[in-house]
Amino acid sequence: MSKTMENLKTAFAGESQANRKYLAFAKRAEEEGLTQVAKLFRAAAEAETIHAHAHLRLMKGIGSTAENLKEAVAGETYEFKSMYPAMIEDAKAEGDKAAQRYFEFANKAEECHAELYSKAAQMMADLPAVDYYVCSVCGHIHEGEPTEKCPICGAAPKAYFRAQ
Repeated sequence: MSKTMENLKTAFAGESQANRKYLAFAKRAEEEGLTQVAKLFRAAAEAETIHAHAHLRLMKGIGSTAENLKEAVAGETYEFKSMYPAMIEDAKAEGDKAAQRYFEFANKAEECHAELYSKAAQMMADLPAVDYYVCSVCGHIHEGEPTEKCPICGAAPKAYFRAQ
């Protein structure tokens, strides 16, 4: 791999992380009543997204929808089969119950994500029109109107789900 390609991958990861971090910072600023600071963080987050998308395009990292779904299934599958199980074991060994619990939530949610992507890959244009709801506690994606409690983390009421 060329040095430029390595740099694009590093830049993509950094810009992507900055986007998410700045959105979290914006949320905190809003909670503290600092709306102008929150606006600045959201603007910076959007700028970081522009950078990340440009790096991804330059890496030829966006394929056809069928290719993108295949990659998404592979990524989510890696996370729930390899990445999170190892992290759960590390947290357990270190006695970090909070991290262990959240890794377990994420692991279960990633498995559901892989299933949804697999379904989409199989059905593509015939995928039924449904609304998706995301649990704001664990990241579970629910097809259609959510149940009273999240099936992964047990968050209730269903107000914890956000329509997408």
